[in-house]
Amino acid sequence: MSGDPGPRTLVIAMVGLPASGKSTVAAKIAQCLESEGAAVRVFNNGDVRRSMLGGRESSDPFFYSGDNAQGVALREKIARVNMERAGQYLQGGGQVAILDATNVSRARRALIARAMAGHRVLFLECVNTDPELVAASIGRKAQLPEFAHLSRAEAEECFRARIRYYERIYEPLDGEDEVIVLDSVDNRILRERVGARLPFFGVLRDLLVSEWVRNLYLVRHGETFFNLEKRIGGDPDLTPRGLAQAEALARHFRDVPLNWIFVSTRRRTRQMAQALCRGREECSIVPLAELDEIDAGVCDAMTYDQIAREMPQVHARRQHDKFNTVYPGGEGYAALARRVARGVNKALYLSGNAQHIMIVGHQAVNRTVLSRFLFRRQEDVPFIHIPQDRYFHIVSTQTRKVFELVQFMS
Repeated sequence: MSGDPGPRTLVIAMVGLPASGKSTVAAKIAQCLESEGAAVRVFNNGDVRRSMLGGRESSDPFFYSGDNAQGVALREKIARVNMERAGQYLQGGGQVAILDATNVSRARRALIARAMAGHRVLFLECVNTDPELVAASIGRKAQLPEFAHLSRAEAEECFRARIRYYERIYEPLDGEDEVIVLDSVDNRILRERVGARLPFFGVLRDLLVSEWVRNLYLVRHGETFFNLEKRIGGDPDLTPRGLAQAEALARHFRDVPLNWIFVSTRRRTRQMAQALCRGREECSIVPLAELDEIDAGVCDAMTYDQIAREMPQVHARRQHDKFNTVYPGGEGYAALARRVARGVNKALYLSGNAQHIMIVGHQAVNRTVLSRFLFRRQEDVPFIHIPQDRYFHIVSTQTRKVFELVQFMS
């Protein structure tokens, strides 16, 4: 007995505070479902607002206050216009409409359910509780054209005030029929309630808990003075050859629209990235402490020969089990892997849905990054070859997997 399959059209209503990752998730869903052959479109309330009012008027945070009757009425009108457009799209042959807006009140979500009657409605709430990432996201939002008449500090404070107004009316998902609550930083589903035969549910759920990497370029910094001396850790500069490698990398990528380069807090990765950003107005170099090289503790700045001679027990443990051995006063690969995973998640979150991003890392760091895309036994991760004259190009989507090592300097 097959039964009625129900509506074949789907409305995904995003839910969450500003800077929670909603638009990034919505764009990923759209791209993923398009690659599956679905007719899908994102309907963003902000786009409607800016077209109706212009950016400057709605950049005033009081526009979002519940005490601003005119602002409340305008925001209600904007939401209805967006829902009407989504409904027309579905009636005209569209299969999935994504309503990209805060939708933080139960009243607004009830309105969506009524307006979209006849379609399956899934409420997808994005949660981001990382203050550092929220701050970075606010910094990115402050660069939007609607804040062009303000200083960077004024724009950021306006956006924070906007978030505070939304926090006052924020009501988490509760009584809605079909819901998913997503940690949008760690790609982890916190709670879900979904009925049978939700259109595209299989691919949608897989996407939400997976990386969506369009083009990631994983580069190791160039040669350093510590490399020449076979010392580990430290904060050395690039050698002349290392600087030449940085210039060669920049030439190799000169025609690639590279706007996001994530580095560690160490000089050698920043020096490697500086040549890449030269002449690119929209290129951002973002240091993340999570991408710092493995902490060698008391062994920092030592050579491996010194460690073997002066700390034979440490050397012996690393020979036996390099992945789980911890440097005295430092860390081992197991701890590093957890830290770097957090850094990669931050990089993917901050870069939004960028077509191209780069990570300039270190030998051990890049090994752990690769291990999440390239299957290797845990004990073999510390032995992945990470050259300084080549980079790894990684694509990881639901329909395409690419993993290649590309030479940029002969």
